[in-house]
Amino acid sequence: MAMARMAPAGARGMATLAPGSKIGVVGMGLMGHGIAQLAADVAKYNVVAVDVNKEAMDKGVQAIESSLTKVYGKKLKGEDDADSKVKAKVDEIMSRVEGTTDVNALKDCDIVVEAIIENLEIKKKFYKQLGEICQPDTILASNTSSFPIGHLADASGRPDKVVGLHFFNPVQLMNLCEVVKADKTSSETMQTAMDFANQVKRHPVSCKDTPGFVVNRLLVPYIAQALSMYDRGEASVEDIDAAMMRGAGHPMGPFHLADYIGHDTIHAIITGWKDMFPDEPAFIMPKCLDDLVAKGHLGRKTGQGFYKWEGNKKLERTHAARGLFISHGPDINHFPPFRALIPEKVANCENMPARASRKWAGPEEARVVHTRRL
Repeated sequence: MAMARMAPAGARGMATLAPGSKIGVVGMGLMGHGIAQLAADVAKYNVVAVDVNKEAMDKGVQAIESSLTKVYGKKLKGEDDADSKVKAKVDEIMSRVEGTTDVNALKDCDIVVEAIIENLEIKKKFYKQLGEICQPDTILASNTSSFPIGHLADASGRPDKVVGLHFFNPVQLMNLCEVVKADKTSSETMQTAMDFANQVKRHPVSCKDTPGFVVNRLLVPYIAQALSMYDRGEASVEDIDAAMMRGAGHPMGPFHLADYIGHDTIHAIITGWKDMFPDEPAFIMPKCLDDLVAKGHLGRKTGQGFYKWEGNKKLERTHAARGLFISHGPDINHFPPFRALIPEKVANCENMPARASRKWAGPEEARVVHTRRL
């Protein structure tokens, strides 16, 4: 029976998944295989890695092994017989990973983390299927960044056992997990989900089932407001970017960030939120964003947006309306908290910019910067 491996977690009275517990991860894309890697390596869970596409499943499992080889190659570099030690360590971790295309292999998992395509109807059908396959006590967790957890919970037939576990990309590097409580999520399910995040060494933050959860709920309207200022002619792209970098301590401004994320991605998120929450005043669609998407000027991925791009390098400022090109200020293009929105094909270690003009030290640095300006 699911949860049989759970044990009390000391004074807090929380249910803990002990090493050796069985964890299912569905969807072997960048997010899925990253979560599976943490579960098998850091928490020493037995992982069922599922993807109905055999090629995708094999590729995901291979990516886990490749990533582990790099991680332990660096950790053990310089030791005697390092190659043999790395291979032994990787083999030991991979012995806890079972790749399969059969969703029925999830039936006796303690937790199933879903990281499949961001399509609500497909997800709802899958949660109905999971509700029928898995043991009654199995917790179902979604890594979605776009959809209400409550919709998936209702589809599952076990809404008290459904929770959001939103990791950030790349999972192996980003030390954050949003743990999302839907209306019917039980306290026990939330406690176990919070502890799961802790067990894989990702800092958990809890929130209710609000659109975009914490990071995206704040980040997307911020970008939209900046673009709307530009629409109204209140400030230029360069000045808004410079103001947020110099005045708020952001390593990149909102237009630079929007270009990097991709205007189609931001447009799709705002469109979805406006459809679901038409009366929410924070969800606005800037005209310049509509125009850029209509023209196919999606930012970094197409080489042109508010700025011109060459690969991941920002070159020069593009005036979207008039086609004028002018020089711009410093290129500060690495801010981990913003990478939550960057599509999986972009936000991995290989594709992120190789060098930044400054490093982000994390939330503590933000606290210091903010305090310094009060």
